[in-house]
Amino acid sequence: MTDQSPAPLQKLKARRVAVIALGSAALALVATLVVGNFMPAQTSQCAAQPLKAQVIDSAAVGQLAALNGTGTGRGYADLAFTDAAGNKKSIADYAGRKLLVNFWASWCVPCRAEMPALQALANKYDSDSFALVPINLDVGDSGIEKAKKFLADEKLTLPLYPAPLQAFQRLQQEAVTVGLPTTLLLDEKGCELAVLQGPAEWDSPDGEAVIAALLST
Repeated sequence: MTDQSPAPLQKLKARRVAVIALGSAALALVATLVVGNFMPAQTSQCAAQPLKAQVIDSAAVGQLAALNGTGTGRGYADLAFTDAAGNKKSIADYAGRKLLVNFWASWCVPCRAEMPALQALANKYDSDSFALVPINLDVGDSGIEKAKKFLADEKLTLPLYPAPLQAFQRLQQEAVTVGLPTTLLLDEKGCELAVLQGPAEWDSPDGEAVIAALLST
């Protein structure tokens, strides 16, 4: 009787190799996100920029009065997230552009109210010199689906960039902010120039004045 076991055994081994490879890829992605986001804002990445921060702070009036110029040297180039398809990204991917980075979640009522204004701002200003980067904190598969549904229901075309909670906890650990929504204004290297805790009417003359000030620095 011929022994037929080697062929099934080889198939089993091949399947195990494929599973291990898939698992390794997933772990690598998780490791990238966790390592990048557990790190505190990297002061070594950026020099202090008080004059640029003051330009933005002076422009922050009316609807944007709560925004504070900082420029203390915190850097976020390594802050990691993914796109909606799960491909890894970071703030460094936007090198060369001034950024408005907004942290939001679909369960956050002020975030939901703010998103249409951010969409309008992105429509006006997204370019080779500026980008609006909305980082979503709806954790887990069901959370991502809720975020997608919210964007679709509101007919918003802003990109969905999911991130683990560590991305936001990094800001909390540095006392940058305490809750959602939170917005960072960053320079071309991912260095922090200003912070806003809470929502704002970005699609307003006051909001546009802040973006103009950011682009002028």
